[in-house]
Amino acid sequence: MGRYVIRRLLQMIPVFIGATLLIFLMVNVMGDPVAGLCGDRQCDPATAQRLRTDLGLDKPVWQQYLTYMGNVFTGDFGTAFNGQKVTELMGTAFPVTIRLTIVAIVLEIVIGITLGVVTGLRRGRPVDTGVLILTLVVISVPTFVTGLLVQLLLGVKWGWIKPAVSSEATFGELFVPGLVLASVSLAYVTRLTRTSIAENRRADYVRTAIAKGLPRRRVITRHLLRNSLIPVVTFVGTDIGALMGGAIVTERIFNIHGVGFQLYQGILRQNTQTVVGFVTVLVLVFLVANLIVDLLYAVLDPRIRYA
Repeated sequence: MGRYVIRRLLQMIPVFIGATLLIFLMVNVMGDPVAGLCGDRQCDPATAQRLRTDLGLDKPVWQQYLTYMGNVFTGDFGTAFNGQKVTELMGTAFPVTIRLTIVAIVLEIVIGITLGVVTGLRRGRPVDTGVLILTLVVISVPTFVTGLLVQLLLGVKWGWIKPAVSSEATFGELFVPGLVLASVSLAYVTRLTRTSIAENRRADYVRTAIAKGLPRRRVITRHLLRNSLIPVVTFVGTDIGALMGGAIVTERIFNIHGVGFQLYQGILRQNTQTVVGFVTVLVLVFLVANLIVDLLYAVLDPRIRYA
């Protein structure tokens, strides 16, 4: 196991470099950062040249990337165009998005797996058909439509929640936004769990456990559910980074000043340092989440061993 972890960590290095290089190149062709910095009025040539020199934009792209990566390894993600350190923006944005992601992941796991187990054990019955139709509707409706409807009905019309989240962004305030953020993933987890449960319940090891006289609850939790969760764990593990990076719409709807909000502002103002810095951290989140998922396989299925 130890050698496998070391090997995976070494494999993450070229993946990280390749991903950050691709992001850096895409952001740099997104537009002229100096034009975004000057606003609606066009900068005069002398001011534009001075800004490019101060920001290092007059150097070749490959040299800019090497300088940026050298700074990243020292913990310096650069400075935003407003003069604020990108690390300071991360310090205020990531805790909020992490709380939102925790709420979304917990709802996704608890509700999704519960509905998946119930429908998988009752395949073809009315409850199964009803849940399948509901999940299909949730998957079909875009997140921004779901979020706006929830905000309009629960926040504006009925007054059950605040239409916008406060600056503290407590777990209680993030419950409804977290449910909106997790809605599509929750539907996929439900369908994945249902399919896996329905297939594995016909497996030989399940029939053997039932023939041995084991209680139904133990057969489901210790045998059926444990093996059925492998594809679900794969999806949830990769979904962690996707939820953090894909929270732009949800955070904009509920006025949550997290990672999505900062990314939106950075793209809108063509602030390359902010965009590249935040996405670099999200790449690390993806890589670490994938490593944890691979290690969880051995916990769920004892037959899996890593050399």
